[in-house]
Amino acid sequence: MVSSGTEAVMSAIRLARGFTGRKKLVKFEGCYHGHADSLLSKAGSGLATLGLPATPGVPPELAALTLTAPYNDIDAVRMLFREHGSDIACIIIEPLAGNMGVVPPQPGFLEALRQLTHETGALLIFDEVITGFRLCYGGYQTLFGIRPDLTCLGKIIGGGLPVGAFGGRRDIMDMLAPNGPVYQAGTLSGNPLAMAAGITTLRTLQQKGLYETLSEKTDSLCRNISTCFQSAGIPVHLNRQGSMFTFFFTADDVYNFETALKSDTKRYAIYFQKMLEGGINLPPSQFEAAFLSCAHSDADLETTVETCRRVCRSLQS
Repeated sequence: MVSSGTEAVMSAIRLARGFTGRKKLVKFEGCYHGHADSLLSKAGSGLATLGLPATPGVPPELAALTLTAPYNDIDAVRMLFREHGSDIACIIIEPLAGNMGVVPPQPGFLEALRQLTHETGALLIFDEVITGFRLCYGGYQTLFGIRPDLTCLGKIIGGGLPVGAFGGRRDIMDMLAPNGPVYQAGTLSGNPLAMAAGITTLRTLQQKGLYETLSEKTDSLCRNISTCFQSAGIPVHLNRQGSMFTFFFTADDVYNFETALKSDTKRYAIYFQKMLEGGINLPPSQFEAAFLSCAHSDADLETTVETCRRVCRSLQS
């Protein structure tokens, strides 16, 4: 247990380096794994929203240890391994990206990463800080049956309190002190308040039919919002998985960071502001995922759709 998703990822990467004896890591453009030095290269989330350069304050010698590839491009990853494979400690990835908007993995992509790391001795790390316990009781790996070597969690498992966690294969975790030589510590790690909130949250999430109901509500909401855009002649592209979704203001498919950046962010900003004025608080950035909650009632969803319909008419004019 740790105190944040950033801390979980930072610790998992240190552990991967200690276990493999290698220095470099592979991450993907548009994925965000917290603000640790090694992970800001071509990151999503706030860096994408604000258009900030990725590495000021990060020594170039450290930045050089992070290799980046386009999301969903297995050929680019294989090329990195041909050039640096003997020094790559791990691949870290959001198995379902949520920090450039929702971008799902294409069929076979995660399986190919799993096979590649098996062949080269690198570790595969899933950052499930967003997806863990949001799409099902477990993570994205539970839905699709792909087991990484290490998993990072956060947010949801603390019921809103500061918490994070990382775990994985026993032989890797045994490298952590005091069992092994890789040091990791935190004064507030596993603090009683966050643990009590987390246990209560995870028990609540075990309610029968909870995730199915949440997915059905999200499906209905997204279909109705799509109809609003279509009726107004506004081109949007919807990416959705379970209760996570993003409407990109582009007519084209969005399958990586480059295609996400083609979305009309100015139009999204206008849409966000007008929806906010109507009482609907959406993610303020085109590059942040939207989530439906069990707390949202049918009346809330009807109000959201009606507000969207009015806003689309105003955008049309």
